[in-house]
Amino acid sequence: MSVNAPAVLHHNAGRKVLCICGSINQTSQMAEIAGELPECECYFTPHYADGLLELARRAGLLERTVLGDRLVARCLAYLEARSLRIDLRGTHHEYDLVLIPSDLTVQRNIRRRNIILVQEGMTDPENFRYRLVRTFRFLPRWLASTAATGLSDLYHRFCVASEGYRDLFIRKGVRPEKIVVTGIPNFDNCASFLNNRFPHRHYVLACTSDARETLAHENRKAFIRKAVAIARNRQLIFKLHPNEDVRRATREIRSHAPGALVFEDGNASEMVANCDVLITHLSSTAYIGLALGKEVYSTFDLDTLRTLLPLQNASAGRNIARVCRELIGAGH
Repeated sequence: MSVNAPAVLHHNAGRKVLCICGSINQTSQMAEIAGELPECECYFTPHYADGLLELARRAGLLERTVLGDRLVARCLAYLEARSLRIDLRGTHHEYDLVLIPSDLTVQRNIRRRNIILVQEGMTDPENFRYRLVRTFRFLPRWLASTAATGLSDLYHRFCVASEGYRDLFIRKGVRPEKIVVTGIPNFDNCASFLNNRFPHRHYVLACTSDARETLAHENRKAFIRKAVAIARNRQLIFKLHPNEDVRRATREIRSHAPGALVFEDGNASEMVANCDVLITHLSSTAYIGLALGKEVYSTFDLDTLRTLLPLQNASAGRNIARVCRELIGAGH
């Protein structure tokens, strides 16, 4: 901490911060950052929407997203279990700062606030939908999924995982002066996952994605068969993505990999730590495998992933909190 830090803490005492959450990964990241801001009053809300997206949510069309009732309930349960302050949709206070885990949509009631975007994890490939969104700017960014992360320009700072990601986002058009390389919580100390109680060891782990639930293409049968071929006679374990259609995914695995174990719940990071081989499709767990020196198979080129690998600094939450203090203190 710098010698000026106590004055900054006093200056920011009582400032109100809204943390917009979503998935458990997004929510736990926000909780870690808030824990590094003890001088501020931090409040939390599950992800929420405006306009047409809110109408779609009410019609039950977004149940497989962070706006769906199931994931909102999971987020609230996480917050309540940790006795964190909840302000649904951020309506009860005037906030000095808002932390967001995604800018694919930026809620209307926060747009005049100081906003910090925090990278959640791996971004999706720059596919046809991404090119459409870049070409036709009137199209909503969420059509391109996380490939369009950072393109809103509606934030003041963008905290990213590594220098590699800084270069990637600049290439996509993000303004360099807004990017701060901090590392990101949950991926900044992968060695810590080695100390766990997951009972299995020395297996082949396949981490699935929610690509189909977000309208992206995936050949799940081919993914399962690839995992079986790589595993050979070794134990094969599948960890399902939290957003997946569990019944469908389990049925497919039982059909094409009948001897495999399937886990719907559990800590995926710890499962990666205990495996010998990791197989992923559009999953940020690939970074954990690479950081821990596992044999990794991914949809993405591994050399590219190594350049993007999140910093292993064990201090991402603290670094992001410093950016928060600087932004509030600067009076933007």
